[in-house]
Amino acid sequence: MNHTFVLPNSGHNFDAKASKMGMWLFLYTELLLFGGLFLVYMVYRSMYPDEFLLASFNLNVWMGTFNTVILLTSSMTIAMSITALQKGNKKLSINLMWITIAAAIGFLVIKYFEWGAKFDHGLFPGMDHFNALPTGERLYFYLYFFMTGLHGLHVIIGGIFILFVISGVKKGTVTPERYSLSENAGLYWHLVDLIWIYLFPLFYLIH
Repeated sequence: MNHTFVLPNSGHNFDAKASKMGMWLFLYTELLLFGGLFLVYMVYRSMYPDEFLLASFNLNVWMGTFNTVILLTSSMTIAMSITALQKGNKKLSINLMWITIAAAIGFLVIKYFEWGAKFDHGLFPGMDHFNALPTGERLYFYLYFFMTGLHGLHVIIGGIFILFVISGVKKGTVTPERYSLSENAGLYWHLVDLIWIYLFPLFYLIH
């Protein structure tokens, strides 16, 4: 008599590993993107150290610090949500993900007021006051708006990603046995946090 043995969830395990590998490859490309921008920043900062220092005084360090605390806290809550899901506590997992999304919104609101202040002072590229600045200061603000804006876009995408995970948990497609989507969302959010950890001192703490 022939017996056929089937490994339980073997197909799911393969899909989960493939999904995580795909996410790591994607995160690697994101690190290359921001790594290139950090390199550009360092080159221009070495060329215009005094102008970069002077321009940095226009940023609100307290707002930047508060946003740093918000993102660090959100990294903790998204990690806790994955653990809660793995332990079968779906309600707690969902609540922690909502807290992470609330933190993302809070981060963007603070960034909105930060950018608004720069607009009010004519420091956005293309404005008359901006055009009158020395070359080094203009480069600083070019990089500031581009890099923090790109990071803000990643915050929005990360929040949407987490919303999909919440929907999956509610529908039952993301479960304690099938949580790879939740892990991938966590990995992406940790990248968002990591990028800000570098952006904050580079732009806010030059002095």
